[in-house]
Amino acid sequence: MRTSTRRSHRVVAFAAVAALATGLLAGCASDDNSSSSDNGGGNAKGKTTLTVGTFGVFGYKQAGLYDEYMKLHPNISIKENVTTRTDVYWPKVLTRLQAGSGTDDIQAIEVGNITEAVQTQASKFVDLGKEVDKSQWLDWKNAQATSKDGKLIGLGTDVGPMAICYRKDLFQKAGLETDRTKLAAMWKGDWAKYVDVGKDYMKKAPKGTKFVDSASSVYNAALGGGSERYYDKDGNVIWDKSQGVSKAWDVSMSVATSNMSAKLKQFDKPWDQGFANGTFATVACPAWMIGYIEQKSGDSGKGKWDVAAAPTAANWGGSFLGVPTAGKHQKEAIALTKWLTAPEQQAKVFAKQASFPSTPSAYAGLKPAADTTAYFSNAPITQIFADSAKTIPVQYFGIKDQPINTAITDVGILQVEQKGKTPDQGWSAATKEIKDVLGQ
Repeated sequence: MRTSTRRSHRVVAFAAVAALATGLLAGCASDDNSSSSDNGGGNAKGKTTLTVGTFGVFGYKQAGLYDEYMKLHPNISIKENVTTRTDVYWPKVLTRLQAGSGTDDIQAIEVGNITEAVQTQASKFVDLGKEVDKSQWLDWKNAQATSKDGKLIGLGTDVGPMAICYRKDLFQKAGLETDRTKLAAMWKGDWAKYVDVGKDYMKKAPKGTKFVDSASSVYNAALGGGSERYYDKDGNVIWDKSQGVSKAWDVSMSVATSNMSAKLKQFDKPWDQGFANGTFATVACPAWMIGYIEQKSGDSGKGKWDVAAAPTAANWGGSFLGVPTAGKHQKEAIALTKWLTAPEQQAKVFAKQASFPSTPSAYAGLKPAADTTAYFSNAPITQIFADSAKTIPVQYFGIKDQPINTAITDVGILQVEQKGKTPDQGWSAATKEIKDVLGQ
């Protein structure tokens, strides 16, 4: 997946893992910080070369999908242009879309950028809704990529349904329930109940451990389950009066002002080390983070991690594939986009790197790797994530969605959690940053 945001966390998800978020440039392999992989065809004589611009690791090469497609279509050669800088990718894509040249034949779009693409660049993408049976994808996923006039500019790749990953060995030492079903029932429906479990954990917490990695992770998880975030469906900014933001902020402050947080910034090195050292007992865990945890915790976490349903169905991360109208091979690009995002191929990517499909018909047959299942105590992770994915509410993302979120988590929440500011002071700091972002 899957910004520094998954913020796109695909950059650090399982196979890069580096789903999410869940990196960048599409288009020119010669650009700084970019790399490209030519999967066997290159500019071979007589072949049509299709370029696929992605950020981070989408898993298509890793799962062998490019090679498979080229065997099925000998006249096609596929070249993937991928970079790892998520702050570089989308601005360059926008520049090329506006210029009407330089785009890849297929362009990935992260969920945090899809609203901007829909609202300002829809005319620069092919209407893929005319090419597919849209009922194959989750309704809310299609809604994110659909313009007001009904144009579907991108086909869904992965989504980031939420769960709670927890260290059952630490729970046992703290005298808490360890059964995933009973835990899920204890905090069902309310993230505040999850915080209450954290208070109980801290009463007998094993030495050197905290209940949760950070208040920001709780904020993002809680926000992902609400129908409101920073913009309404008409594109109006509502961050300062959004019920979803208010509830997520309040629960994050319950964490930030308590002793239950390890106070780690996600995706920084100390956070990575926290997994290996067993520093925290739980983490809000979208599907793409499963592989990340396995990789960062290493042998020390095998069989100790488990997975339970989150308090509310929520989404964090996910992407789309779109076909720019400036591409020279639209017909061939549409065919490849349809094939890569079909349920069968999404299932293959899941088996390789745990990127959770946006196509429900794939769910019944999903098979995570055997070592992943064992690592997470044989938890039914596909069922847990599928149940969440099917009930996630439609959320509306705005053009400045990512920087607003960053202002709240990396400025507001961190002020409280790491610098001892009050919640009101943290909110004021976030507000100032957001107003700067919005030019107010």
